[in-house]
Amino acid sequence: MIRRVTMALIATFAILAPATSHADLVNYSQDFESLVQADPAALTNDGWLVFANVFSPDHSTYYYGYGPFPAPNPGGGFSAIANGQGGPSQGNQHLSVYSDYNNGDHGNGNQIESNVFEQQTIGAADVGTTWVFQFDAKLGNLAGATTALAFIKTLDPNNGYALTHFPTLDMTATPSTWNTYTIALPIDASLVGQILQFGFANTATHYEGSGVFYDNVSFKKEVAVSTQAKSWGSLKARFR
Repeated sequence: MIRRVTMALIATFAILAPATSHADLVNYSQDFESLVQADPAALTNDGWLVFANVFSPDHSTYYYGYGPFPAPNPGGGFSAIANGQGGPSQGNQHLSVYSDYNNGDHGNGNQIESNVFEQQTIGAADVGTTWVFQFDAKLGNLAGATTALAFIKTLDPNNGYALTHFPTLDMTATPSTWNTYTIALPIDASLVGQILQFGFANTATHYEGSGVFYDNVSFKKEVAVSTQAKSWGSLKARFR
């Protein structure tokens, strides 16, 4: 199942998503508490995009794709700001990611892959750094044959938007209690000028449940922790 989702993400979503104007990667952090739940543009204004791919019932044939579009809130498809699901670390509001139930091909048994993501562009200043996508997740109403994942991906606009990196985490069996997850990507010189996306996806059919809740989403440069103070303290202790 997860392999099928991966193929779909490569097939069309990668080609059509536009680049952003950032010269270099920038830190992103969102706990969704400050977003107005009643605002239809809340996720859009925070930079979230959506894209869908549609496949035959056995997932062997690609039919079509659509997007990228601004992320809806709430939407009959893709995304919404939800509440009432948080633990002590999640607060009152969270991101809910689910299938595009507006697509009538659910009723035809076709596989609908729905993607919700943020996007930036890699710059020369990012070379030699490692970027970490971290988030909390909790199972929603995902059911049946539905699959879900989280991802970072890089796309080369100078090579037909070819996929160059695609680390993922399978979120299909994430538990009904909140847990924290991370995906990391080192940046080398070959990635300068490429598009970087981080976000969440699911594949569902027959209107089966697909929801997963996400919170405390961050995308940040990994910062090395100095051990000098600890080492010097240990050295002094040895000679007392």
